[in-house]
Amino acid sequence: MSPSRARTTTALALLLLATTACTAPEHEPAPAPHSPPVSWQARQLRLPLDAYTSDVAETHLVEDAQDILMRRCMNGLHLEWKSLPPVAPQDTKPPNLRRYGADEATAVRYGYHLRPDPPSVVRRNRAWDEREALPAEVQRAAYGLSGEGGCLKTAQHQLVGDTAPPDDHAFNQLTGTALEASRRTPEVRHALRWWHTCMAKAGFNYPDPYAAAGDKRWKTAEPTSAERATARADVACQKSTRLVKVWSAAETRIQHRLIRQNADRLHKAKASNDRWLAAAHRVLNHEGHTNPQHHLPDQ
Repeated sequence: MSPSRARTTTALALLLLATTACTAPEHEPAPAPHSPPVSWQARQLRLPLDAYTSDVAETHLVEDAQDILMRRCMNGLHLEWKSLPPVAPQDTKPPNLRRYGADEATAVRYGYHLRPDPPSVVRRNRAWDEREALPAEVQRAAYGLSGEGGCLKTAQHQLVGDTAPPDDHAFNQLTGTALEASRRTPEVRHALRWWHTCMAKAGFNYPDPYAAAGDKRWKTAEPTSAERATARADVACQKSTRLVKVWSAAETRIQHRLIRQNADRLHKAKASNDRWLAAAHRVLNHEGHTNPQHHLPDQ
């Protein structure tokens, strides 16, 4: 694994709206300092291709095991290496958050804006930032001149030998293909028409949830009352039209077909991923850092 922050793979990059230097109107109340939980529906949404990649929690698991081995290597060079702070299990984003549109739990307060990172995620991100600011000689010892050498390379070899890092190319390609193909199925097109009709009755004119989320009016530093009203109507119409249930069922069917058609590529990627996870568990178990939220992959 490369020395970079864990990230969630998503086909909805268009939903991650860029912010500008604008500010919210003065009458807008500031969001509470804590983040609301992700909706139950988002937590439960699983798709077949998810089994062939690491989620955020699993990526953290490998990073933490690798960090232990890097610290030993750096200490052997008489250099300090601070471990990354853990992320609370409830703070990790589910893999398919906002895949089909806004999430109910955050729409009321944040509209289509991303919810603020919870404290444990902020702490881990800050630790990554601090590593990027380390003195040049410490970074060379940690990562080598290439960024993939030094104690990082040593730690990876101790962790998994010559096993290459998992390749997510097949997953990223196929999950995008599945989403777009499912969007064109008759049942999803029908559900989207009902969603459009529902939104129109509420006074909003968008062809689909992506268009609602991507409205240029939402490019503000903070969500406006208009944005939150739109997002509330959006998630209400998603529920009344059963859009997520219909869409996820269609995509599940398509993903199963794609898995059959790409079995060799996906099984090879999964085998590599499983080896990294199993190795990480061994290191963490030895150090007494086992997290009950993690489990060994099926053998």
